[in-house]
Amino acid sequence: MPSLKPYRNRRGRSGVSAYAIGEGFILVHFVRDGTYEYTDAKPGRMHVRNMQTLAQAGIGLSTYISRFVRGNYARKLD
Repeated sequence: MPSLKPYRNRRGRSGVSAYAIGEGFILVHFVRDGTYEYTDAKPGRMHVRNMQTLAQAGIGLSTYISRFVRGNYARKLD
């Protein structure tokens, strides 16, 4: 598993604490629920690219996931 980077959490109230980005995927570690993998296959390339952009910006990732992706992840890692 790639090493996770701390999520900047610019507004200070995100449910996301860390992430890792790779070719065709993003791993997202949630404060209360573990680490999930999202891939180009599931939930799809558009969502993964949007999530990667938000993760790097440090704002909006948790909201995006809850609005558009929800339980549509490739797998739960822990």
